[in-house]
Amino acid sequence: MQRVSRAQVAVDGEIVGDIGRGLLVLLGVTHTDNEADADYLAGKIAGLRIFEDENGKMNLDTAAVSGEILVVSQFTLYGDVRRGKRPSFDAAAQPERVRAAGLPCQTGRFQEIMQVELLSDGPVTILLDSSKVF
Repeated sequence: MQRVSRAQVAVDGEIVGDIGRGLLVLLGVTHTDNEADADYLAGKIAGLRIFEDENGKMNLDTAAVSGEILVVSQFTLYGDVRRGKRPSFDAAAQPERVRAAGLPCQTGRFQEIMQVELLSDGPVTILLDSSKVF
């Protein structure tokens, strides 16, 4: 996920998701992910304090700055290039739910060619991996 000043995603020239200040989440889902993984990630994304407070410290979450979230499904995060020159995407799964409760959340379109545009804020980029928790 990346903290952004703005971000948008388009499909065939049509903007399907557009946010101001907030988080751009590039989401990869694998076959072993389950409801507990989804709940963990949604909670972490919604509550992660990576916005600066009045003292310049990362201490505020997305809701505290009236931020938004743009979630883009990106199965290529599970691209495995350990063997050969062409990535294998066998570990990627089709996502079934992608919403952080209580926050404005927009999405791209699964299995479409998307153009993602962002204006990074920081830059601040955080990698969340639920498999490292459970």
